[in-house]
Amino acid sequence: MKNLDQITTRYCELQREHGDPSLDAIISGGKTDQPNICFMFMNPTARNIAASKNWHGIKAPWIGTKAVWTLFSRLGLFDADLTAEINKMSPGDWTPDFAEKVYNEVTSNSIYITNLAKCTQPDARHLRNSIFREYLELTRNEISIVKPRLIVTFGNQVSSVFLEQRISVSQVRRKVFTSTFNGEDYNVLAAYYPVGQGRRNMPKSISDIMAVQESFALNQVM
Repeated sequence: MKNLDQITTRYCELQREHGDPSLDAIISGGKTDQPNICFMFMNPTARNIAASKNWHGIKAPWIGTKAVWTLFSRLGLFDADLTAEINKMSPGDWTPDFAEKVYNEVTSNSIYITNLAKCTQPDARHLRNSIFREYLELTRNEISIVKPRLIVTFGNQVSSVFLEQRISVSQVRRKVFTSTFNGEDYNVLAAYYPVGQGRRNMPKSISDIMAVQESFALNQVM
């Protein structure tokens, strides 16, 4: 597949196979042309209010939630005042226009946010590796179009599936892997999952990502 629209269509088809049929797939958001960093999470849940079929805005990750925006702010990659505004809001306070404002900030900071699997679930249930692997080729095509300078994969499962090797993030802290696909090499950092049950590990994620940011000179927006 040669463009993001074609890939998005396929992601929506896979929602009917692997996601909750009452919910929409959540795709991605941010800078789509050579961003400094791509943050890759697991899969969306119904906590993202954009998954509702009644939502008529962008179908991007983490809309209506709080923790991940705090993470980005602490990394120096997201406006602190906008983070404070988000933290005062309930999910129902988000509007399509506000979601656009948030993702304009994401884009301006040279970030691209995606999930390895786009199949939205009603809750944070565990997905089998086999489901993540069904998304791997599509996600690689997505990455090949976007071409980030650095990919941060969050958690053991996502990191292991994406890198196609067994990864324990506690054993590979600050190690940058090279992942080769579609004829190109990509830099990948496997980091602790920083939200939900993994929120206790957010300081470790921040420390490791900031160290690699500095080594790759990603502190400056390009």
